[in-house]
Amino acid sequence: MGKRFVEILIFVLCLQSILTGCGKEADPELEAYKKTMTEFYESLSYYDSAINSIDPQSDEAGELLLGYLDDMNDSYDKMAQAQIPDAFSGISDIAVEAADYMQKADEFYHQAYDDEFDENSEMLAAQYYQRANARAQVILQVLHGEVPEGEGISVETKSTYEFSTIDSDNEDTDEN
Repeated sequence: MGKRFVEILIFVLCLQSILTGCGKEADPELEAYKKTMTEFYESLSYYDSAINSIDPQSDEAGELLLGYLDDMNDSYDKMAQAQIPDAFSGISDIAVEAADYMQKADEFYHQAYDDEFDENSEMLAAQYYQRANARAQVILQVLHGEVPEGEGISVETKSTYEFSTIDSDNEDTDEN
């Protein structure tokens, strides 16, 4: 939790500095995007903390977890629908992928916990959740002006801010 919070804080400060510039007139599209992304990463930090604070032995643990995941899914969806400025157009596909994976994670977590526990659904949900978060991390790297790195990531620099998306994760092997 601590590392993610520090990354988010650094992101917010760097993005604010980059997007506002020294003495330059603020671009309304960049300002709106900055606000959306700041809210998105703040919500991820909140949900991470809230989920980690759930007592797994409590009677309402499953209900709380699913509620937080539903809300997190809404945050990913809102992030993916945000108008991405031209300077960051290379992340548009990654943002949509992240939201799609979070949607699948949410669905499989519900299958795993809504009724009788389903271990296979929980494993699939965890994989989709990991993929959504990996893409959120790539977006954060791009917004920091870094070239994304990590397992399964390939980058083709088309111009300064245009990157190709993450390679597929062999999705055909983990569907029901």
